[in-house]
Amino acid sequence: MTTAGSVRPTAGGPLPTSFPDQTERRDIMTTLTDIEFRPLTVPGSIDAPDAADFVEMVRVRNAIYREISGHGDHAITADELLPHYATTDYERRLSWVVVDDGAIIGRVGIDMPLEGDSKVAFWLIELLHDTWGRGIGSAAYDLVETVARENGRTVLQSFAEHPASAGPRIAPPTGFGDIPEDHVARFYRRHGYTLEQVERNSAFDLMGSFDTVQRLHDEAIAASAGYRVVQWFAPTPDEYAEGYAWMKSRMATDAPSADMEFDEETWDAARIATHDAKYTESGRTIQVTAAQHIATGELCAFNELVIGKDRTEASHQEDTLVLKGHRGHKLGTLVKCAGLLSWREIAPQSPRVLTYNAEENRPMLDINEAIGFAPIAYNGAWKKVLS
Repeated sequence: MTTAGSVRPTAGGPLPTSFPDQTERRDIMTTLTDIEFRPLTVPGSIDAPDAADFVEMVRVRNAIYREISGHGDHAITADELLPHYATTDYERRLSWVVVDDGAIIGRVGIDMPLEGDSKVAFWLIELLHDTWGRGIGSAAYDLVETVARENGRTVLQSFAEHPASAGPRIAPPTGFGDIPEDHVARFYRRHGYTLEQVERNSAFDLMGSFDTVQRLHDEAIAASAGYRVVQWFAPTPDEYAEGYAWMKSRMATDAPSADMEFDEETWDAARIATHDAKYTESGRTIQVTAAQHIATGELCAFNELVIGKDRTEASHQEDTLVLKGHRGHKLGTLVKCAGLLSWREIAPQSPRVLTYNAEENRPMLDINEAIGFAPIAYNGAWKKVLS
């Protein structure tokens, strides 16, 4: 079983982590006497004496993602994932490894935003396929809901990839997209969840022709008089930090989210620095391509591309947004195409770019489809409101 809990998928996948007082949860045990939910120790480095659980957790995580997707494009190395587990002022993150007879077979995670009086928690449960059917997932979910209640969280949300399969389908209330009524979907429903949204996972072939990308880029340049493209790599230059922070804050409010609940986020230069460090501290590369309004200097659209230290691996397109007041000038096309064109020089051996979009986000899907992104999988966004 796998479910994936994070506000938006990232290159490293869902990223729950430990918290200093997590040892308080050691008393929560499953009725399956041979299974332990052990709080994950986050080491100071991958070479630290206490790093064994973290390193093995990452290996198992990568194996689970390969079981689900059939490819290794979601894999990440332990040293590259470690910075994403740093404690921050923006989110409380708890994580456990699932241990069976001394072997780690999965993980459990809960993310709790610290925005104001947030009532939201995002969670995941991931287990190797050959451990399914023993009640471990349900025992893990009992842990999730208990911890959420103890922390005053009443809106529980989770994301999961649903591999293509035949048979009955489930559609969200949005009316856009559907997923198979598979093992994971039945798990959510059994525990009181409703499917709120379907996200499309798409891929662009970086080894193919860029003629269409160049043509669309040139058309966008012609349609966006009064704007220019600016690009940078993390860490974000001071001159762009404020504008980038404002655009990142709009991701939680302006991107289509159906009936999923996302707290409005406050971003500033300090939060941008924390965000950037998740990539730079491990040698990952994140490129930001933005559109800048020439008359005012305002940043008004952006796109992020990420790759790990091994530049022969898949790339990941993370956040993309055009501020509402600047839509209608092909800025979404502009930043996506400009980013891809420059990416050929940065990661010429990367085979493809992966990205995610809500199925009802037709304007962004139109851009992706025109560029050449093709769907490869679908994620379900699930929600439960506790009584």
